[in-house]
Amino acid sequence: MPFNRIAVGRAEEAYHPDALKAALAEFISTLIFVFAGQGSGMAFSKLTDNGAATPAGLISASIAHAFALFVAVSVGANISGGHVNPAVTFGAFVGGNITLLRGILYWIAQLLGSVVACLLLKFTTGGLETSAFALSAGVGVGNALVFEIVMTFGLVYTVYATAVDPKKGSLGTIAPIAIGFIVGANILAGGAFDGASMNPAVSFGPAVVSWTWTNHWIYWVGPLIGGGLAGAIYELFFINHSHEQLPTADY
Repeated sequence: MPFNRIAVGRAEEAYHPDALKAALAEFISTLIFVFAGQGSGMAFSKLTDNGAATPAGLISASIAHAFALFVAVSVGANISGGHVNPAVTFGAFVGGNITLLRGILYWIAQLLGSVVACLLLKFTTGGLETSAFALSAGVGVGNALVFEIVMTFGLVYTVYATAVDPKKGSLGTIAPIAIGFIVGANILAGGAFDGASMNPAVSFGPAVVSWTWTNHWIYWVGPLIGGGLAGAIYELFFINHSHEQLPTADY
């Protein structure tokens, strides 16, 4: 079974220089991503004088998040793997590609990066609201939960196929673009229903700064289930650990 590679890790990882550098990279990448993504929504609200959501606003959010994630993954890839998302980190842990202790370091860094990004946005915009994720009218918690599971599954599956799989070859060079594209596409699909988070850190920062926690659990449970399933399925069925020697993964 491939899951025998799942490991807690050693206590030294908590203060090993390489692990701390990777955590710092995750902090910076997440800050970049959330600042641009959340900031694009705040800019739209300002330009429309807090008007109702529109198709143009959804497209703008999709493009902003796709571009920002492409950059955030790219700048962190060589240091931390460019997870930028607790669900991606969890999926990597389920597949045995990161230890639990290192994953916890990543989580802390990602959450802090999101909170700092939202605090900076609130300061730089003169106190504009950093809106927390919420369900649209007529969308139940069950609907939103399944949405988050399916969208995050697609995201983490894409991460595995383009960045984690040792057989990826030259496909790895376009991994950040593919990851950004799937997030942008999923925002077009789910943004009008539950905001299309796919990322507990992205939801956590605005919730902390606005202190709004209604249905916040959905944006943790859904992505973690979806990310974990993607990691488990790809690792179990598609990554070969027993045949010919494959190139070392750089994720």
